[in-house]
Amino acid sequence: MNPIPTLEAPAGSKIHLIGGEKGGVGKSLVSRLLAQYFIDHEMPFVGYDTDRSHGALMRFYAGYAAPALADRYEALDAIVESAVEQPGRRVLVDLAAQTHAPLVQWIEESGVLDLADVSGIAIHYWHVMDSGKDSVDLLRRLLDQFGMRLRYVLVKNQVRGDDFHQLEQSGEQARAMALGAKIVTIRKLHDAVVQKIDASNASFWSARNSTSKEGAGLGLMERQRLKMWLAHAQGELESAGV
Repeated sequence: MNPIPTLEAPAGSKIHLIGGEKGGVGKSLVSRLLAQYFIDHEMPFVGYDTDRSHGALMRFYAGYAAPALADRYEALDAIVESAVEQPGRRVLVDLAAQTHAPLVQWIEESGVLDLADVSGIAIHYWHVMDSGKDSVDLLRRLLDQFGMRLRYVLVKNQVRGDDFHQLEQSGEQARAMALGAKIVTIRKLHDAVVQKIDASNASFWSARNSTSKEGAGLGLMERQRLKMWLAHAQGELESAGV
């Protein structure tokens, strides 16, 4: 039997909430990158996928992930309990679009942030953004709601656009940085490479290393582009203090 979780979780356990609320900004891509980073660096982690229909963690990293329906408190409770049960574990949560409201309700009604403070758990919210105004407005709402109570990472996803002047000129980036936010950039990856990886349901490790048709079927130069893209992305993730 598993031990009953207690409040005495040593510092080092981290919960990474990968959000942004808006669909199509690349939340699942960032979740997959983090999962691969943890695997490559031999960091113990568990993933939770809140997408009911086609969750990326369940699809690409099935051995490390479990479903967690955002409208069920019992499923969300497992996120915190996983961080408490194993000291130093990373808990990765891929938040599907339109899950922000039930997540916030669970956080507020369950006293999640207070419990995390007592338990020595750091909660990081990764706000994944495209270059549109909607992402800036959603960031404003997020900062209004939680202020200093969360650790923020702003993810500029160039796969979804590379002009982030609206964010930079809005004042919200500066506001987030004043709260200690980290800024990371995910470069655009060649479309053909992305399509082959997704079509084969391959992990980034498999796509990067496999030369067989059972993998993603990438050519030599495609694998080289993927390796360079992953190296840059993992450097950005490391700068955020994963």
